Amino acid sequence: MKDVMILTGAGQIGMAIARRMGFGKKIVVGDKSLKNAETIAKIMNEAGFDVTPVEMDLSSRESIKNLISEALKYGEISMLVNAAGVSPSQAPVESILKVDLYGTAVLLEEVGKVIKEGGVGVTISSQSGHRMPALTAEQDELLATTPAEELLSLEMLQPENIRDTLHAYQMAKRCNEKRVMAEAVKWGERGARLNDIAPGIIVTPLALDEFNGPRGDFYKNMFAKCPAGRPGTADEVANVAELLMSPAGAFITGSTVLIDGGATASYYYGPLKPQE
Repeated sequence: MKDVMILTGAGQIGMAIARRMGFGKKIVVGDKSLKNAETIAKIMNEAGFDVTPVEMDLSSRESIKNLISEALKYGEISMLVNAAGVSPSQAPVESILKVDLYGTAVLLEEVGKVIKEGGVGVTISSQSGHRMPALTAEQDELLATTPAEELLSLEMLQPENIRDTLHAYQMAKRCNEKRVMAEAVKWGERGARLNDIAPGIIVTPLALDEFNGPRGDFYKNMFAKCPAGRPGTADEVANVAELLMSPAGAFITGSTVLIDGGATASYYYGPLKPQE
């Protein structure tokens, strides 16, 4: 039996983190597209890793539990890398909330029930959650602690209160960060840690779709006017994950690390500030 890493979302960021931290472990990769999971598994297996692909739908608790059961066949789960999700131009409001908000909450909860002592998880949110006005303390607490099955019934998440897919995405990512804080307390009871990484624009096939899509100019303007002056790479996100998931990060839990080339700073205090 080996220690097991669960990787959800067969994309560039998830794979970069899995390659950095998954050596010597059994890696079970779950994605809604089995083909995508098989592609990542093949690349990694040919580079010396031990990866098994599984079809998994993040919006379904049953599907998440099946993924965890599959992982437990190989040993104890010592790592979770959650990089699954849909973007504002990929999906309607309802899907974004079901996958990114509800699904992530369920995944953190279910893995938290079985995570090994000394285990660690990271989930990928987004700089987007930092781009909307602050919620009230009460709203933040609701996002953090409402039982997962009741989350989508919250008044603030009803269709009449969500402006568009970007707003839905921002709410989902804000919820991810609050959820990580609340779940980190529960994971701590098992001697495990959980953190969140909020990337800005990272070049991936998904981002390239966005660059070439209707919002392309908006994204290009964002990285041109951020202090770094460029988009980021999946490996730079993996650098942060490596700190958070290694013994060097042993005192970090329940935190969100923003890695966006300074785009959020520029949005509030620089050239990206929205003009009234």
